[in-house]
Amino acid sequence: MSRTQLDMFAEQDDLFPTEPIVYRADPDRIRRRLGRILAEARAADTMPWDRSRLELYRTIFQQMALSLPEDEAAQLRLEFDREIERLA
Repeated sequence: MSRTQLDMFAEQDDLFPTEPIVYRADPDRIRRRLGRILAEARAADTMPWDRSRLELYRTIFQQMALSLPEDEAAQLRLEFDREIERLA
């Protein structure tokens, strides 16, 4: 391998960072998304979603709430669960 080829590969190392990229969710965006789901449930007199959508929202609510402060997340999950129970 020539010196030129070695240098070419050394430059490519810069293209692939060795540290993992960490995604941090935007709490305001999460609050809006969960708020829309909760508002839809509150506005309904009967279950507004089919079974698959309900299961999706149950999963989304639990997972997205993990990105919020624990007390806020717990309150949102409680409110969501109450609405689901009311609509069932």
